[in-house]
Amino acid sequence: MSKLGKNQELLGNGVKFFRKGSDDPRLGQIATAADDRGFVLGASQSAGHRRRFFHGSRVTAQEFAKGTVYIRNLADPYRADLEGSFDFLMMELSKAFLSDLASEHGWRGPEHLTASFGREDPVLAHLLCATQPALEKPNGSNRIFVDQLGVAIGIHLFESYGGGAIAPQPRGRPLLSKSQMALTLELLRSDLGGPISIAELAAACGLSRGYFIHAFKSTTGITPYQWVLTQRVEQARVLLKNSDLSLAEVALTCGFADQSHFTRVFSRLAGASPGSWRRSVRN
Repeated sequence: MSKLGKNQELLGNGVKFFRKGSDDPRLGQIATAADDRGFVLGASQSAGHRRRFFHGSRVTAQEFAKGTVYIRNLADPYRADLEGSFDFLMMELSKAFLSDLASEHGWRGPEHLTASFGREDPVLAHLLCATQPALEKPNGSNRIFVDQLGVAIGIHLFESYGGGAIAPQPRGRPLLSKSQMALTLELLRSDLGGPISIAELAAACGLSRGYFIHAFKSTTGITPYQWVLTQRVEQARVLLKNSDLSLAEVALTCGFADQSHFTRVFSRLAGASPGSWRRSVRN
């Protein structure tokens, strides 16, 4: 679609987050052939966009309000008339990613997921919106963040659109054992920059990715990605106090995408900007 404007992309293991949009109100018709890639999701960031969908001889229409979502199986051929400008935060989940996630949890496969257009789903919309800052600077995104978000969205799809694909979950709060926690923290501390993945951490503990994320948060009170951020901030405190590195150098040394990302995260967790904090501890 040559008339598309926004085109940002963030790649993960078996998932792709991206943003598509256009200010052109006369986009016309789009058509894509069926393929076996998996599913694509979208959350509308604006109101007023309309689409007429062609399902063989049947036609349906949908107007997208801000925050409404759609879920499309790429195995189904797609043809639609587009009316009005649009802006969607989107995600593509590969068939292999969904199949592996289902297998890890003992669920039925992705073929049982139900497509949906223009549905209100605040949870899915919120999860997709969490990608917006990372899409602005995809090269600085942490792999754990992308993995964690991908697994959370995948689990939500099976829970909400799986048509009974989910088996009853055991009651109680999952926790990591002391040995699992020690191993996880050792792996995370070994490289706060982030090449390690959620899949590798979960495998080291002998757990599924979804169970691992849930158990980590139940054990520590925060997600793996939040834990990484807190450790980066602690490392930054040491450098701010004991070195003459510039704020930009501290940001890069501690694994932040850039100085603005560093300032935003540090200020939120430390209660003061890096520059202010440095001045206060040195006076």
